[in-house]
Amino acid sequence: MSSARIIGAATTNCGRFADATVASMAIESLDAALADAGIDVDRVEAIFFANALSGLMTGQECVRGQVALRHSRYGGIPTVNVENACASGSTALHLACMAIDAGTYETVVVVGSEKMSHPDRRRPIKALAGAADVDLLQDGGENHSVFMESYAERARGRIDRQGWTAGDFAEVVVKNRRHAVHNDRAQFRTTMTADEVLASRMITAPLTLPMCSPIGDGAAALVVTGTENGDAAAIRVRASALSAAGGPRRGSVVQRASATAREQSGLHAADVDVIEVHDATASAELEAYEHLGLAAPGEGNRLIAEGRVVLGGPLPVNTSGGLLSRGHPVGATGVMQVVELVAQLRGRAGGRQVDPAPKLALAQNAGGFVEGDNAAAVITVLECASRRAHALMSRARLEREDDPA
Repeated sequence: MSSARIIGAATTNCGRFADATVASMAIESLDAALADAGIDVDRVEAIFFANALSGLMTGQECVRGQVALRHSRYGGIPTVNVENACASGSTALHLACMAIDAGTYETVVVVGSEKMSHPDRRRPIKALAGAADVDLLQDGGENHSVFMESYAERARGRIDRQGWTAGDFAEVVVKNRRHAVHNDRAQFRTTMTADEVLASRMITAPLTLPMCSPIGDGAAALVVTGTENGDAAAIRVRASALSAAGGPRRGSVVQRASATAREQSGLHAADVDVIEVHDATASAELEAYEHLGLAAPGEGNRLIAEGRVVLGGPLPVNTSGGLLSRGHPVGATGVMQVVELVAQLRGRAGGRQVDPAPKLALAQNAGGFVEGDNAAAVITVLECASRRAHALMSRARLEREDDPA
Protein backbone atom coordinates (compact mmCIF):
# COMPACT_ATOMS: atom_id res chain seq x y z
CA MET A 1 0.00 0.00 0.00
CA SER A 2 1.28 3.45 -0.90
CA SER A 3 1.84 6.05 1.78
CA ALA A 4 0.57 8.74 -0.61
CA ARG A 5 -2.55 10.68 0.34
CA ILE A 6 -4.59 13.02 -1.84
CA ILE A 7 -5.51 16.11 0.16
CA GLY A 8 -6.63 18.42 -2.63
CA ALA A 9 -8.52 17.85 -5.89
CA ALA A 10 -10.06 20.11 -8.50
CA THR A 11 -11.08 20.21 -12.15
CA THR A 12 -12.02 22.84 -14.69
CA ASN A 13 -15.09 22.62 -16.87
CA CYS A 14 -14.83 20.36 -19.90
CA GLY A 15 -15.79 21.67 -23.32
CA ARG A 16 -14.59 23.71 -26.27
CA PHE A 17 -13.18 27.01 -25.02
CA ALA A 18 -11.76 29.35 -27.65
CA ASP A 19 -9.79 31.47 -25.20
CA ALA A 20 -8.49 28.69 -22.96
CA THR A 21 -4.89 27.50 -23.16
CA VAL A 22 -2.99 24.58 -21.66
CA ALA A 23 -1.38 27.11 -19.32
CA SER A 24 -4.55 28.92 -18.21
CA MET A 25 -6.43 25.70 -17.52
CA ALA A 26 -3.50 24.11 -15.67
CA ILE A 27 -3.12 27.14 -13.42
CA GLU A 28 -6.86 27.32 -12.76
CA SER A 29 -6.99 23.69 -11.64
CA LEU A 30 -3.79 23.94 -9.59
CA ASP A 31 -5.03 27.02 -7.74
CA ALA A 32 -8.32 25.29 -6.94
CA ALA A 33 -6.60 22.07 -5.79
CA LEU A 34 -4.28 23.96 -3.43
CA ALA A 35 -7.24 25.88 -2.05
CA ASP A 36 -9.07 22.60 -1.55
CA ALA A 37 -6.08 21.20 0.35
CA GLY A 38 -5.73 24.38 2.40
CA ILE A 39 -2.02 24.70 1.71
CA ASP A 40 0.22 27.32 0.15
CA VAL A 41 2.37 26.82 -2.93
CA ASP A 42 5.48 26.94 -0.71
CA ARG A 43 4.75 23.36 0.35
CA VAL A 44 4.84 22.07 -3.22
CA GLU A 45 8.18 20.42 -3.92
CA ALA A 46 7.54 19.03 -7.41
CA ILE A 47 5.00 19.11 -10.23
CA PHE A 48 4.05 16.13 -12.39
CA PHE A 49 2.60 17.69 -15.55
CA ALA A 50 0.53 15.48 -17.87
CA ASN A 51 -0.16 16.47 -21.46
CA ALA A 52 -0.48 14.21 -24.49
CA LEU A 53 -1.09 16.27 -27.61
CA SER A 54 0.58 19.70 -27.44
CA GLY A 55 3.52 18.54 -29.52
CA LEU A 56 1.20 17.81 -32.43
CA MET A 57 -1.38 20.51 -31.69
CA THR A 58 0.98 23.47 -31.25
CA GLY A 59 4.52 22.19 -31.83
CA GLN A 60 5.38 22.43 -28.11
CA GLU A 61 6.99 19.00 -28.06
CA CYS A 62 9.28 19.47 -25.06
CA VAL A 63 9.24 21.27 -21.66
CA ARG A 64 5.46 21.66 -21.83
CA GLY A 65 4.96 22.07 -18.09
CA GLN A 66 7.79 24.54 -17.69
CA VAL A 67 6.47 26.67 -20.56
CA ALA A 68 2.90 26.55 -19.28
CA LEU A 69 3.73 27.48 -15.68
CA ARG A 70 6.80 29.71 -15.98
CA HIS A 71 4.99 33.02 -15.43
CA SER A 72 2.78 31.72 -12.61
CA ARG A 73 3.50 31.13 -8.93
CA TYR A 74 4.37 27.55 -9.91
CA GLY A 75 7.30 28.63 -12.07
CA GLY A 76 10.65 27.31 -10.86
CA ILE A 77 9.22 24.28 -9.04
CA PRO A 78 10.87 21.07 -10.33
CA THR A 79 8.61 19.78 -13.08
CA VAL A 80 8.33 16.34 -14.67
CA ASN A 81 6.56 16.18 -18.02
CA VAL A 82 4.47 13.04 -18.57
CA GLU A 83 3.11 11.76 -21.89
CA ASN A 84 1.45 8.35 -22.02
CA ALA A 85 -1.41 8.95 -24.47
CA CYS A 86 -4.84 8.91 -22.79
CA ALA A 87 -3.22 7.42 -19.67
CA SER A 88 -0.94 10.44 -19.18
CA GLY A 89 -2.81 11.81 -16.16
CA SER A 90 -2.97 8.55 -14.24
CA THR A 91 0.66 7.85 -15.10
CA ALA A 92 1.60 11.23 -13.65
CA LEU A 93 -0.21 10.29 -10.41
CA HIS A 94 1.58 6.92 -10.46
CA LEU A 95 4.95 8.68 -10.65
CA ALA A 96 3.96 11.14 -7.93
CA CYS A 97 3.06 8.27 -5.59
CA MET A 98 6.39 6.61 -6.33
CA ALA A 99 8.21 9.82 -5.43
CA ILE A 100 6.26 10.12 -2.17
CA ASP A 101 6.85 6.47 -1.26
CA ALA A 102 10.57 6.80 -2.01
CA GLY A 103 10.80 9.70 0.41
CA THR A 104 12.06 12.04 -2.30
CA TYR A 105 9.30 14.57 -1.61
CA GLU A 106 6.71 15.18 1.09
CA THR A 107 4.17 17.12 -0.98
CA VAL A 108 3.75 17.32 -4.76
CA VAL A 109 1.05 18.23 -7.24
CA VAL A 110 -0.22 16.36 -10.27
CA VAL A 111 -1.84 18.32 -13.08
CA GLY A 112 -3.19 17.25 -16.45
CA SER A 113 -4.11 19.86 -19.02
CA GLU A 114 -5.14 19.47 -22.65
CA LYS A 115 -6.26 21.91 -25.33
CA MET A 116 -7.86 19.84 -28.09
CA SER A 117 -10.27 22.25 -29.77
CA HIS A 118 -8.78 24.03 -32.77
CA PRO A 119 -10.08 26.13 -35.69
CA ASP A 120 -8.87 23.32 -37.95
CA ARG A 121 -11.11 20.45 -36.85
CA ARG A 122 -8.75 17.95 -38.48
CA ARG A 123 -5.87 18.92 -36.20
CA PRO A 124 -6.94 17.03 -33.05
CA ILE A 125 -7.94 13.97 -35.09
CA LYS A 126 -4.48 13.85 -36.68
CA ALA A 127 -2.89 14.35 -33.26
CA LEU A 128 -4.88 11.47 -31.77
CA ALA A 129 -3.61 9.19 -34.55
CA GLY A 130 -0.20 9.51 -32.91
CA ALA A 131 -1.47 7.31 -30.08
CA ALA A 132 -1.13 4.32 -32.42
CA ASP A 133 1.90 2.93 -34.25
CA VAL A 134 2.14 5.49 -37.06
CA ASP A 135 4.48 3.26 -39.09
CA LEU A 136 1.53 0.91 -39.55
CA LEU A 137 -0.88 3.59 -40.74
CA GLN A 138 -1.00 3.57 -44.52
CA ASP A 139 -2.07 7.20 -44.68
CA GLY A 140 0.47 8.44 -42.16
CA GLY A 141 -2.11 8.84 -39.44
CA GLU A 142 -4.33 11.32 -41.27
CA ASN A 143 -7.38 9.11 -41.65
CA HIS A 144 -10.02 10.59 -39.34
CA SER A 145 -11.22 7.15 -38.28
CA VAL A 146 -7.87 5.53 -37.41
CA PHE A 147 -8.21 5.75 -33.62
CA MET A 148 -11.95 5.08 -33.36
CA GLU A 149 -11.62 2.32 -35.94
CA SER A 150 -9.46 0.39 -33.46
CA TYR A 151 -12.30 0.49 -30.94
CA ALA A 152 -14.91 -0.19 -33.62
CA GLU A 153 -13.07 -3.28 -34.82
CA ARG A 154 -13.16 -4.70 -31.31
CA ALA A 155 -16.85 -3.78 -31.00
CA ARG A 156 -17.65 -5.58 -34.26
CA GLY A 157 -15.82 -8.62 -32.93
CA ARG A 158 -18.07 -8.65 -29.85
CA ILE A 159 -21.15 -8.45 -32.06
CA ASP A 160 -19.95 -11.27 -34.29
CA ARG A 161 -18.61 -13.60 -31.60
CA GLN A 162 -20.77 -12.91 -28.57
CA GLY A 163 -24.03 -11.55 -29.88
CA TRP A 164 -23.71 -8.02 -28.55
CA THR A 165 -25.76 -5.35 -30.32
CA ALA A 166 -25.44 -1.66 -31.08
CA GLY A 167 -28.28 -1.25 -28.58
CA ASP A 168 -25.95 -2.48 -25.82
CA PHE A 169 -23.55 0.34 -26.65
CA ALA A 170 -26.38 2.87 -26.76
CA GLU A 171 -27.37 1.97 -23.20
CA VAL A 172 -23.88 2.98 -22.00
CA VAL A 173 -24.44 6.45 -23.44
CA VAL A 174 -27.90 6.67 -21.88
CA LYS A 175 -26.48 5.79 -18.45
CA ASN A 176 -23.53 8.14 -18.61
CA ARG A 177 -25.59 11.04 -19.93
CA ARG A 178 -28.02 10.52 -17.05
CA HIS A 179 -25.14 10.68 -14.56
CA ALA A 180 -23.62 13.76 -16.20
CA VAL A 181 -26.83 15.75 -15.71
CA HIS A 182 -25.64 16.19 -12.11
CA ASN A 183 -22.05 17.16 -13.01
CA ASP A 184 -21.74 20.89 -13.60
CA ARG A 185 -18.24 20.36 -15.04
CA ALA A 186 -19.39 17.95 -17.76
CA GLN A 187 -19.25 18.72 -21.48
CA PHE A 188 -22.65 17.11 -22.17
CA ARG A 189 -25.39 17.44 -19.55
CA THR A 190 -28.52 16.54 -21.49
CA THR A 191 -30.07 13.08 -21.48
CA MET A 192 -30.45 10.94 -24.58
CA THR A 193 -32.63 7.93 -25.33
CA ALA A 194 -31.23 4.76 -26.84
CA ASP A 195 -33.16 5.47 -30.04
CA GLU A 196 -31.58 8.93 -30.29
CA VAL A 197 -28.11 7.47 -29.81
CA LEU A 198 -28.67 4.82 -32.48
CA ALA A 199 -30.11 7.36 -34.94
CA SER A 200 -27.12 9.70 -34.61
CA ARG A 201 -24.43 10.11 -37.26
CA MET A 202 -22.32 7.02 -37.79
CA ILE A 203 -18.61 7.54 -37.10
CA THR A 204 -17.37 4.04 -37.85
CA ALA A 205 -19.79 1.12 -37.60
CA PRO A 206 -21.21 0.25 -35.15
CA LEU A 207 -20.22 3.42 -33.26
CA THR A 208 -22.39 6.51 -33.67
CA LEU A 209 -21.25 9.97 -32.62
CA PRO A 210 -22.57 9.87 -29.01
CA MET A 211 -20.84 6.48 -28.54
CA CYS A 212 -17.45 8.19 -29.08
CA SER A 213 -15.79 10.51 -26.58
CA PRO A 214 -15.82 14.15 -27.74
CA ILE A 215 -13.08 16.59 -28.64
CA GLY A 216 -12.71 19.07 -25.80
CA ASP A 217 -10.50 21.08 -23.48
CA GLY A 218 -9.95 20.83 -19.74
CA ALA A 219 -7.57 20.38 -16.83
CA ALA A 220 -7.53 18.77 -13.40
CA ALA A 221 -5.12 18.75 -10.48
CA LEU A 222 -4.36 16.80 -7.30
CA VAL A 223 -2.29 17.61 -4.22
CA VAL A 224 -0.48 14.49 -3.02
CA THR A 225 1.41 14.18 0.26
CA GLY A 226 3.00 11.56 2.45
CA THR A 227 2.43 13.50 5.67
CA GLU A 228 -0.56 14.11 7.89
CA ASN A 229 -2.51 17.22 6.98
CA GLY A 230 -4.54 18.13 10.02
CA ASP A 231 -8.28 17.96 9.46
CA ALA A 232 -8.12 17.73 5.67
CA ALA A 233 -10.25 14.95 4.22
CA ALA A 234 -7.36 12.82 2.99
CA ILE A 235 -7.81 10.02 0.49
CA ARG A 236 -5.22 7.25 0.59
CA VAL A 237 -3.83 5.78 -2.63
CA ARG A 238 -4.13 2.11 -1.80
CA ALA A 239 -2.81 0.91 -5.16
CA SER A 240 -1.37 2.37 -8.36
CA ALA A 241 -0.52 -0.15 -11.07
CA LEU A 242 0.88 0.64 -14.52
CA SER A 243 1.07 -1.84 -17.41
CA ALA A 244 2.16 -1.71 -21.05
CA ALA A 245 1.55 -3.50 -24.34
CA GLY A 246 3.95 -6.05 -25.76
CA GLY A 247 6.05 -8.81 -24.34
CA PRO A 248 5.14 -12.41 -23.50
CA ARG A 249 2.69 -11.61 -20.68
CA ARG A 250 -0.82 -13.02 -20.97
CA GLY A 251 -4.08 -11.12 -20.75
CA SER A 252 -5.01 -7.61 -21.86
CA VAL A 253 -3.09 -4.57 -20.69
CA VAL A 254 -5.99 -3.63 -18.40
CA GLN A 255 -6.16 -7.15 -16.98
CA ARG A 256 -2.46 -7.09 -16.15
CA ALA A 257 -2.74 -3.72 -14.41
CA SER A 258 -5.78 -5.03 -12.51
CA ALA A 259 -3.84 -8.06 -11.31
CA THR A 260 -1.02 -5.87 -10.02
CA ALA A 261 -3.49 -3.55 -8.28
CA ARG A 262 -5.05 -6.56 -6.56
CA GLU A 263 -1.62 -7.64 -5.32
CA GLN A 264 -0.94 -4.15 -3.96
CA SER A 265 -4.32 -3.53 -2.35
CA GLY A 266 -5.66 -6.99 -1.55
CA LEU A 267 -8.88 -5.91 -3.27
CA HIS A 268 -10.80 -7.06 -6.32
CA ALA A 269 -12.65 -4.47 -8.40
CA ALA A 270 -15.92 -5.92 -7.11
CA ASP A 271 -14.85 -5.03 -3.55
CA VAL A 272 -14.95 -1.26 -4.12
CA ASP A 273 -17.99 1.01 -3.95
CA VAL A 274 -17.64 3.20 -7.05
CA ILE A 275 -15.60 3.02 -10.26
CA GLU A 276 -14.53 5.32 -13.09
CA VAL A 277 -13.55 3.52 -16.30
CA HIS A 278 -12.01 4.68 -19.56
CA ASP A 279 -15.04 4.82 -21.86
CA ALA A 280 -13.31 6.35 -24.87
CA THR A 281 -16.15 4.59 -26.66
CA ALA A 282 -19.31 3.02 -25.29
CA SER A 283 -18.03 -0.42 -26.26
CA ALA A 284 -14.83 0.18 -24.29
CA GLU A 285 -16.82 0.59 -21.08
CA LEU A 286 -18.46 -2.81 -21.54
CA GLU A 287 -15.05 -4.36 -22.22
CA ALA A 288 -13.70 -2.73 -19.07
CA TYR A 289 -16.30 -4.51 -16.96
CA GLU A 290 -14.88 -7.81 -18.12
CA HIS A 291 -11.21 -6.85 -17.92
CA LEU A 292 -11.74 -5.69 -14.33
CA GLY A 293 -13.40 -9.00 -13.51
CA LEU A 294 -16.85 -7.52 -12.87
CA ALA A 295 -18.40 -9.75 -15.53
CA ALA A 296 -17.51 -13.02 -17.19
CA PRO A 297 -16.12 -12.89 -20.74
CA GLY A 298 -18.89 -11.95 -23.15
CA GLU A 299 -21.26 -10.79 -20.40
CA GLY A 300 -20.20 -7.17 -19.87
CA ASN A 301 -23.30 -6.01 -21.76
CA ARG A 302 -25.56 -7.38 -19.02
CA LEU A 303 -24.49 -5.14 -16.14
CA ILE A 304 -26.35 -2.02 -17.25
CA ALA A 305 -29.52 -3.95 -18.10
CA GLU A 306 -29.40 -5.51 -14.64
CA GLY A 307 -28.99 -2.07 -13.01
CA ARG A 308 -25.72 -3.01 -11.33
CA VAL A 309 -23.56 -0.12 -12.58
CA VAL A 310 -26.03 2.77 -12.52
CA LEU A 311 -26.46 5.28 -9.72
CA GLY A 312 -28.57 3.53 -7.12
CA GLY A 313 -27.13 0.14 -8.10
CA PRO A 314 -24.61 -1.86 -6.06
CA LEU A 315 -21.53 -0.66 -8.00
CA PRO A 316 -22.04 2.62 -9.90
CA VAL A 317 -19.64 3.19 -12.80
CA ASN A 318 -18.77 6.59 -14.30
CA THR A 319 -20.82 8.74 -11.96
CA SER A 320 -19.03 11.74 -13.51
CA GLY A 321 -20.59 10.92 -16.87
CA GLY A 322 -17.38 9.29 -18.03
CA LEU A 323 -15.36 10.31 -21.04
CA LEU A 324 -18.48 10.09 -23.21
CA SER A 325 -20.35 12.79 -21.29
CA ARG A 326 -17.98 14.54 -18.88
CA GLY A 327 -15.46 14.86 -21.67
CA HIS A 328 -12.04 13.52 -22.65
CA PRO A 329 -9.30 16.20 -22.67
CA VAL A 330 -6.74 13.46 -23.16
CA GLY A 331 -3.86 14.42 -20.86
CA ALA A 332 -6.24 15.44 -18.08
CA THR A 333 -8.61 12.46 -18.23
CA GLY A 334 -6.86 10.20 -15.73
CA VAL A 335 -6.64 13.04 -13.21
CA MET A 336 -10.31 13.92 -13.75
CA GLN A 337 -11.31 10.35 -12.95
CA VAL A 338 -9.51 10.57 -9.61
CA VAL A 339 -10.99 14.01 -8.85
CA GLU A 340 -14.45 12.47 -9.27
CA LEU A 341 -13.63 9.56 -6.98
CA VAL A 342 -12.17 11.88 -4.34
CA ALA A 343 -15.46 13.81 -4.39
CA GLN A 344 -17.38 10.56 -3.98
CA LEU A 345 -15.20 9.34 -1.10
CA ARG A 346 -15.60 12.70 0.64
CA GLY A 347 -19.38 12.69 0.14
CA ARG A 348 -19.23 15.86 -1.96
CA ALA A 349 -20.58 14.70 -5.33
CA GLY A 350 -23.96 16.39 -5.03
CA GLY A 351 -26.77 14.93 -7.11
CA ARG A 352 -24.56 12.09 -8.36
CA GLN A 353 -23.37 11.08 -4.87
CA VAL A 354 -23.24 7.34 -4.25
CA ASP A 355 -25.29 6.55 -1.15
CA PRO A 356 -24.15 5.52 1.38
CA ALA A 357 -20.90 7.46 0.95
CA PRO A 358 -18.31 5.02 -0.43
CA LYS A 359 -15.16 3.92 1.38
CA LEU A 360 -13.28 2.43 -1.59
CA ALA A 361 -12.99 3.51 -5.22
CA LEU A 362 -11.18 2.43 -8.38
CA ALA A 363 -10.15 4.21 -11.57
CA GLN A 364 -9.23 2.44 -14.82
CA ASN A 365 -7.44 4.66 -17.33
CA ALA A 366 -6.10 3.34 -20.65
CA GLY A 367 -4.14 4.95 -23.45
CA GLY A 368 -3.16 4.40 -27.06
CA PHE A 369 -3.36 1.32 -29.24
CA VAL A 370 -0.65 -1.20 -30.15
CA GLU A 371 -1.45 -4.41 -32.01
CA GLY A 372 -5.13 -4.47 -31.08
CA ASP A 373 -4.77 -3.62 -27.41
CA ASN A 374 -4.28 -0.49 -25.35
CA ALA A 375 -0.66 0.64 -25.23
CA ALA A 376 -0.84 1.53 -21.54
CA ALA A 377 -3.20 1.19 -18.61
CA VAL A 378 -3.25 2.38 -15.00
CA ILE A 379 -5.45 1.07 -12.21
CA THR A 380 -5.72 3.32 -9.15
CA VAL A 381 -7.43 2.19 -5.95
CA LEU A 382 -8.42 4.82 -3.40
CA GLU A 383 -9.82 4.65 0.12
CA CYS A 384 -11.05 7.15 2.67
CA ALA A 385 -7.94 7.50 4.84
CA SER A 386 -9.76 8.65 7.96
CA ARG A 387 -12.46 6.51 9.52
CA ARG A 388 -13.44 9.57 11.51
CA ALA A 389 -13.87 11.57 8.32
CA HIS A 390 -16.05 8.84 6.85
CA ALA A 391 -18.14 8.71 10.03
CA LEU A 392 -18.65 12.47 9.83
CA MET A 393 -19.74 12.20 6.20
CA SER A 394 -22.20 9.45 7.05
CA ARG A 395 -23.62 11.48 9.95
CA ALA A 396 -23.99 14.53 7.70
CA ARG A 397 -25.88 12.41 5.18
CA LEU A 398 -28.27 11.17 7.86
CA GLU A 399 -28.85 14.71 9.11
CA ARG A 400 -29.73 15.80 5.54
CA GLU A 401 -32.22 12.95 5.29
CA ASP A 402 -33.82 13.94 8.62
CA ASP A 403 -34.07 17.62 7.66
CA PRO A 404 -37.67 18.26 6.52
CA ALA A 405 -36.46 21.10 4.32
